[in-house]
Amino acid sequence: MGIEQDFNAAADKVKALTKRPSDEELLDLYGLFKQATVGDNETSKPGMLDLKGKYKWENWNKRKGMSKEDAMKAYIELVDKLVAKYPA
Repeated sequence: MGIEQDFNAAADKVKALTKRPSDEELLDLYGLFKQATVGDNETSKPGMLDLKGKYKWENWNKRKGMSKEDAMKAYIELVDKLVAKYPA
């Protein structure tokens, strides 16, 4: 399998988790997923009152400069850890 197929399979595994990962784990998943699929964050930072949006934006933004392939690999590794931590 290629990296993109592995990445897509990992994204499907996340949807199948029976327990909800922690907020920090979800933010890491979000940031890595966005970096892998969109690339560097070029959007404007959400307002002060949008806490959820702000945390998501910051997690994605801290990965600026990471290649899409590296983001995919890191995402797959994180998903594998979560699948082991939260078995079905």
